[in-house]
Amino acid sequence: MKKISIFFTGFVNMAMAGSLAMMFCLVIGNVILRYVFNSGITWSEEVSRFLFILLSFLGAIIALKNNEHLSVDTVLRRLPSMIRKIVNGFSILIMLYILYILFDGSVKMTIQNITTLAPATGISMAFIFGIGILTSIGMAIILISNLFKTFIKIDIPKKKDNQNLSNNSPTGDEVVVK
Repeated sequence: MKKISIFFTGFVNMAMAGSLAMMFCLVIGNVILRYVFNSGITWSEEVSRFLFILLSFLGAIIALKNNEHLSVDTVLRRLPSMIRKIVNGFSILIMLYILYILFDGSVKMTIQNITTLAPATGISMAFIFGIGILTSIGMAIILISNLFKTFIKIDIPKKKDNQNLSNNSPTGDEVVVK
């Protein structure tokens, strides 16, 4: 599961970096063409806008995975451990419901706009609304994983090499306590 998470994060980060690089090249290239050659690429603004949408939604997925969204946890930190888990689980369920609404709306908008084409590029607007589908699925997977992590803690023994033994165990096994 950890390898899948690392691959997923790396893939999304690469897609974000690629989107940002393409946006930069298109915008700078268009500015240079307009001011130096008095012409421009007609579709560059539209593609840049689409890439910005993709970048924003992918960034939201990574921010959720890294727990970097804004939160006010002043009260939550003062609650007892069990109540904190229940409140955290309830908030995850609320977020899953909101993601269901995003997914449902994105599916409806994607189906409705399959035949609608972007004016400059001719790209189906279904691709743009489909980003909401991918985002809601990606975020739901992360939230379901977080829900399991909230209520199910598994202690896995770690094997350490003989040079870094922190206890006097002859096997080097150490139980991780959470």
